[in-house]
Amino acid sequence: MNQSKPFALSRHAVWSAYKKVKANKGSAGIDGQSIEEFDRNLVGNLYKIWNRMASGSYMPPAVRRVDIPKATGGTRPLGIPTVSDRIAQMVVKDMLEPILEALFHNDSYGYRPHKSAHDALRMARHRCVVAH
Repeated sequence: MNQSKPFALSRHAVWSAYKKVKANKGSAGIDGQSIEEFDRNLVGNLYKIWNRMASGSYMPPAVRRVDIPKATGGTRPLGIPTVSDRIAQMVVKDMLEPILEALFHNDSYGYRPHKSAHDALRMARHRCVVAH
């Protein structure tokens, strides 16, 4: 083994993920820690995420549940992860998305960057017009 950690994860990847999470804003998770509070010990907090992810010992904490009102009445649950977990999730997304994106068919629209259900409908309508 030539590496100090079992998972190749650069500190830059964690820093980049942090910047994206900070730009997205968002509220505190179950631990009550806001992004501003996370920033008070930024280097230590980012190091802890990197160290745990790179060593394979990262365990995501529980999410905070918030009930969101629906337009039709009632509510739906929304899970809010902690700031640290949002950063860890962004690290994984940034690493996996380019690999997996190349495997998807161009006509796959679900949960893909820069593609939506509206894009799928637009393409379906276009193909129906072209077919006639």
